[in-house]
Amino acid sequence: MTGTGAPRGRPARLAGAAVTGLRRATTIALLLALVPVTAGLLVAAGVLCALLAPVTREPWRPVRITGFALLYLLAELGGLVAAAVLWARRLPDRRHREQRRVADAFAVLERLLRLLRRAADSVFRLRLEVTPAPGAPSRDPAVPLLVFVRHAGVGDSFLLMQTLLGQAGLRPHIVLKRTLRADPALDVLIGRVPHCFLPSLDGRDEEAIGELAAGLGPGDALVVFPEGGNFTPRRRRRAIASLRRRGLPGRARRAERMRHVLPPRDAGALAALAAAPTADVVFVAHTGLDVVHSARTAWTRLPLRDTVRAHWWRIPASRIPRGDGPRSEWLLAQWARVDRWVADHAAPGATHA
Repeated sequence: MTGTGAPRGRPARLAGAAVTGLRRATTIALLLALVPVTAGLLVAAGVLCALLAPVTREPWRPVRITGFALLYLLAELGGLVAAAVLWARRLPDRRHREQRRVADAFAVLERLLRLLRRAADSVFRLRLEVTPAPGAPSRDPAVPLLVFVRHAGVGDSFLLMQTLLGQAGLRPHIVLKRTLRADPALDVLIGRVPHCFLPSLDGRDEEAIGELAAGLGPGDALVVFPEGGNFTPRRRRRAIASLRRRGLPGRARRAERMRHVLPPRDAGALAALAAAPTADVVFVAHTGLDVVHSARTAWTRLPLRDTVRAHWWRIPASRIPRGDGPRSEWLLAQWARVDRWVADHAAPGATHA
């Protein structure tokens, strides 16, 4: 399944195809226009930084950021070309076209993310330490996974996808914000693998996540960010206030004790658990990227000064409570564990309440 939602009639499908075609034509045209502009900015930044190098601390930061931006745009173009070539190559093969289309898209995504990861390692001094190692033996590799991840810092979702694809050997079924459809390569490639963009157009967010979870098989992992957005102190205050307005003072008090995470919005996670009752659950805590959460902090905190650290633990399906109420409490308790781990390992300058 490469999308979610109830079956649509022919007029709706045609309208959806027209909207998709218009969006992709627009974003690809913008991408083509941005490449020469960014290349020009890179040359200008290089000249300016060379002049300021003797008198300025970290004089090459503009070159690093602009250079990575240019590489990202070129990787986008490469991904689109690869997607087009593979699509044309599969046209004569009618028997297993869909399965190979999905496999091709995962392969291209893995290569693009690996390229960007290596570039980030060099340009931004990105160093990732994962415990246990992503390739560590699991209880049963045939069991699908639900992966619930803390959301904090620029690029954490891309780094997670690269780790799952390249190091853990898993196929991530992805829940992403709809705004990421403005990224043309992601729009095309994610559109060919199991996914859903939120908020859904028909308002059925939980149903969309449940349908995605129901399609999991061996080697698949559904990735969900239960917080619903990147952590910031302001979002945390608003989330706690929302809990109080909804008549959940006990949950609000527990959320107040968690200073590095947002209280989880458990509707999507509960839908995934209900739809995939045989799946094990993996929780992922991380810190290091949380120092970069805005354009200003990107300017001041890149290149990174500290190692990005991630820690995960796996809970078998047999140990997950039954029923939405007990599962909601269990999820909040696990999220408190995420918060404690982050508190113990956060880099100086990491965002917290």
